Amino acid sequence: MKLDGLVSGLKTDELIKALMDVSAIPKTLITNKITDRSTVITNLQSLNTSLQDLVAKAKTAASPSSLAAFTATSSSETVTVTAGAKATAFSTSVVVDAVATAHSVVTAAAGSTTWGGTFTIAGADGDPVEITPSGTGAQDLATAINNSKAGVTATVVPAGTDADGKPLTRIQLTSNETGADGEFALHRGTAADVAAGTSTDLGAQTGAATVTHGADARIRLFAGTAAEQSLTSASNTISVGEGIDVTVTKAGGDPVTVTVARDAKKQTATAEAFVKEIAALLTRIDNGSKATVGGVGENTTLGVFTGDSTVRSLRGALANAVQHPVDGVSPSTIGITISDKGVLSFDAEKFATALADDPEATQELFSGISGRLQDVTTQYSDKYEGLLTARITGQEEEVKTLKTQVERWDVRLEQRRATLERTYAQLEVQLSKLESQSSWLTSQLAGLSTKES
Repeated sequence: MKLDGLVSGLKTDELIKALMDVSAIPKTLITNKITDRSTVITNLQSLNTSLQDLVAKAKTAASPSSLAAFTATSSSETVTVTAGAKATAFSTSVVVDAVATAHSVVTAAAGSTTWGGTFTIAGADGDPVEITPSGTGAQDLATAINNSKAGVTATVVPAGTDADGKPLTRIQLTSNETGADGEFALHRGTAADVAAGTSTDLGAQTGAATVTHGADARIRLFAGTAAEQSLTSASNTISVGEGIDVTVTKAGGDPVTVTVARDAKKQTATAEAFVKEIAALLTRIDNGSKATVGGVGENTTLGVFTGDSTVRSLRGALANAVQHPVDGVSPSTIGITISDKGVLSFDAEKFATALADDPEATQELFSGISGRLQDVTTQYSDKYEGLLTARITGQEEEVKTLKTQVERWDVRLEQRRATLERTYAQLEVQLSKLESQSSWLTSQLAGLSTKES
């Protein structure tokens, strides 16, 4: 309803708006506070996410083998070497006597309708698996074998035709695993028939053959010496030391030299990446805690973490975890230092030197620092009891309370606006009545003046 200029000529809408703006100042202050708190919450949540990510990395870094990194080489492409976290520097020669093979047999050729009935696969472990195909065709039997989970794969192979021109087929069966334990036999008959010796071994029939015998891989260490020993494996990968495996692809009589050496460059890079992540987190907290003082007539800008005691405490705990000695040994001895301005740095050259001089002690010190960092990050970021988590929850509860206050102010301001509009409307009505009365009186006075004259 437009009230402007009805009687009074006042700009009533502007007056009401100005009065409402004044009345809404408390709501505006609360809304601004919600915006500020929401920004803080977002930044705290982001910081907490980074901490939770750091917990997992610190846990890994705290392990006794976190810096384990090796280069593994072989003098022959037929032998490859891998070194795990528990490996140590190592060098030896091996002779590959045999590679692992999967047992494989092929049946004699038979007609396309002679594959029905009950069959049994007897493995090297003696556990028979009975198989009954759904039909009498070779593919029916192959499908049943493949679905039986007997550890054998069957494939139908064309075998020409018989004297009458009818197609013949064979079935080739191959163990799914290499090694001597993968040997098996396909019998026509039940498991009881196999046990009684009355079944027919299809791999032993005329026209059938063993394609390959299942065999273990076999290598010799220290060949030609009094310490010569053989190592075998059902697969082509054989362990030759703790955390050290060799994989062979071809047998040969010549010794193959395998070498495992520490990769100092990679070890240093691993430590440097972890320390730099801590340094970046400290810098992030520092930047978020700064207050920029404005010049004359300018406002002072506060950081998102300025004055936050929880974040300040977190920053101190992280710094202490990195710089304090571990069992009396300072982290600075391996190149991890914090300057008087609180800047964390990593000296890669010093770390590499310490690693070369005493790798065990360097690993122990690095793991100790990482373990303390894991404790700190867990203490603050735990999703149930973390100090930073509790801080975020507190801020979120405050925002909820503030939003409730805003809702109440919305109701109060609507009531205020309605009151003002009603007041000014009544003012116009009263002014209209007064104006009418004034006009009537004026006309009455004018009439009296006319009669008198």
